[in-house]
Amino acid sequence: MAGEQPKNVAHDLLTTAQCQARWQISCYTPNQYRQAYDLNPLYQAGVTGKGRTIVIVDSFGSPTIQHDLDVYSNRFGMKSTHVDVVKWGHVPPFDPANPGQLSWAGESTLDVEMAHAVAPDAHIVLVESGANQNGDGTTGLREMMDAEKSLVDRGVGDVISQSFGATENTFPGFRNGDYSSIESLRYAFKDAARHNVTVLAASGDGGATNTTADGNADYPYRVNAWPSSDPLAVSVGGTQLHLNAKGDRIGPDSVFNDEGASGGGSSHVFARPSYQNGVEQVVGDRRGTPDVSMSAAMNGGAWVYSSFNPKRVGWDVYVGTSGASPLFAGIVALADQVAGHRLGDIHQALYTLSAQPARNPSTGMVDVKDGTNNSYAGVTGYTAVKGYDMATGLGTIDAARFVPTLAKQG
Repeated sequence: MAGEQPKNVAHDLLTTAQCQARWQISCYTPNQYRQAYDLNPLYQAGVTGKGRTIVIVDSFGSPTIQHDLDVYSNRFGMKSTHVDVVKWGHVPPFDPANPGQLSWAGESTLDVEMAHAVAPDAHIVLVESGANQNGDGTTGLREMMDAEKSLVDRGVGDVISQSFGATENTFPGFRNGDYSSIESLRYAFKDAARHNVTVLAASGDGGATNTTADGNADYPYRVNAWPSSDPLAVSVGGTQLHLNAKGDRIGPDSVFNDEGASGGGSSHVFARPSYQNGVEQVVGDRRGTPDVSMSAAMNGGAWVYSSFNPKRVGWDVYVGTSGASPLFAGIVALADQVAGHRLGDIHQALYTLSAQPARNPSTGMVDVKDGTNNSYAGVTGYTAVKGYDMATGLGTIDAARFVPTLAKQG
């Protein structure tokens, strides 16, 4: 999840057909995503995220983030936007020989470019934390939560996108049923809820099992990741898009299940929130994830431009729910603009819209009914079926319909 590495490197853009010929995958531009998610009618109506702010939180960040976004935008005929960089804690000087910093620079670039691709006029704030969440565990997460709470308290940001996480079973006390180490990190989300700031979290790329505790074989069961599992965070899973060169669908979306799989399942920590009462038959008495899903598969990966690594300047194809979360953050920013205010916690709105009779197409909620989110370590994944499932949640969206409908719900 956090620190996604590009899987295929071309240094210059290839067409979808060229990607298929060279790598046997499709790779998509933001213009194809915009067509696929029916965003162009919104742009034509002036709904571009103007006046809204997306906060993206990562470790270390990228020293070339503004330059890279400018190049990315220019290549696809988009106006660029200013990225405000907020350094939190002791952020070390960027070292291109440090694999961890390279990985997080890639993550930061993916997050910023995906959010901008959907909401081109939204303001972007990139928080660069000095702690490596992957390496520092709860210490790194606490620093990120401190940064988020500080921004919320200062009125900065309408939606927060988080492409990081740790499986619940890796937190101290989990084995003994003591979840206080997770509960003690929730203060930023509670603060966001009080200020009507929407919080998103990538569901992870490990399918139904995600990762096991320190590689221990005694956890061959379904596990979930925090903050995705938090009832106050909208968990964003992954789909695979099937598009032609223009971005039109040539088949319905399926579950992201290549080079990873859409994270999803039941939380061991959190009980079922009230907004999931209507899907109790699926989630039982626990919080289920994801809530919604966006593009994340390698076969349909996103073109990203970066120059932070002097040995690897150019265009790469990225994969994972790390890209799905900022894509959906852009959608929320558009809905905030239409509503004229922050929508805050949108869980109840999502589940209310999804529950409308026969999944009313006018809501813009689009069911995903193809594929599974993987099976390994003896654990069977979840299958995408009609209605809610723990592979893609409520499904995905048609933005032209979903954005104004969500705005009205808020």
